[in-house]
Amino acid sequence: MFDSLFTTHALPGLHLDPLRPLKGVIVGAGQVGLSCAYAMMIQNVLDEMVLIDINQEKLIGEVMDLEQGMSFVQPTVIKAGTMADSAGADVVIITAGAAQKDGETRLDLVQKNVELLKKLIPELVSHSPQAVLLLVSNPVDVLTYAAWKLSGLPQSQVLGSGTVLDTGRFRYLLSRRLGIDARSLHAYIIGEHGDSEVPFWSHANVCGTPLYYDGMPDDEREAMDEIFQQTKNAAYEIIRRKGYTNYAVGLAVAQIVQAIVRDQNRVLTVSCITDEIFGVSDVCLSVPAVVGRFGVARQLTLSLNQREQELLQHSAQTLRDVINQIRF
Repeated sequence: MFDSLFTTHALPGLHLDPLRPLKGVIVGAGQVGLSCAYAMMIQNVLDEMVLIDINQEKLIGEVMDLEQGMSFVQPTVIKAGTMADSAGADVVIITAGAAQKDGETRLDLVQKNVELLKKLIPELVSHSPQAVLLLVSNPVDVLTYAAWKLSGLPQSQVLGSGTVLDTGRFRYLLSRRLGIDARSLHAYIIGEHGDSEVPFWSHANVCGTPLYYDGMPDDEREAMDEIFQQTKNAAYEIIRRKGYTNYAVGLAVAQIVQAIVRDQNRVLTVSCITDEIFGVSDVCLSVPAVVGRFGVARQLTLSLNQREQELLQHSAQTLRDVINQIRF
């Protein structure tokens, strides 16, 4: 009965041994990459993790530090490796790239990080053609699209962290306002992971009870709008104060990787290739999608009000305009 809700992208021919150790690779051992590794280690997401970074001496030290906490968690094999050590990975997480600076938008980062992907993606795919590629580097939507183009992989096998973190921030801030556990809220941020992202107010609910954003009194709706602005600007505020974001994105990535390697078929707002978003085609942005063993299994068909449709179309066009400027 739910088939009409989904757009399905099949991955024919991929059959993996369910008994073999689950292996993940993190390319880039900066603050974000290490936070992803730490979050996955303490949650026992993977059996084996390989960290890759250009600074080998620092990388070895970071891995030693992680290893020496192994007696406090369930065992995971953690290695400092090279690109060749990525062979046989189930998921490859790319966090490498130029960092977003204070006052710089995610989209400002695009071309220099695309150039890095040109070097990384072909080699990674040659070692692990069956791995799901998970992009975390910013601007994540544009880089997810670039990685897909450079990889030659099926579109379902390449995804980005997208607005999973934004959605988490949104739910947390709403939960403080409403006085309930954030895990009891169903509210999503869709579109670009950035300035044109869209709050999916029309379907925000607590245990099936809608928030009725459009019917709220003016003062309450203003409070909701302020929560969205805080959500959208959270990274800028954190970067202004400490120079980077890392902890929350590490936790978000751990959730995505769990959904992949454990075949959870979990609905997450990952960034993925969309065939068309209200007239805008061939773009990568975040919509609720079913994430499982081979990446994005299905995308939910969104039921948006007119205002949300216009905002999502604007977000898609914003990203399409940037993609058009990329030099592949």
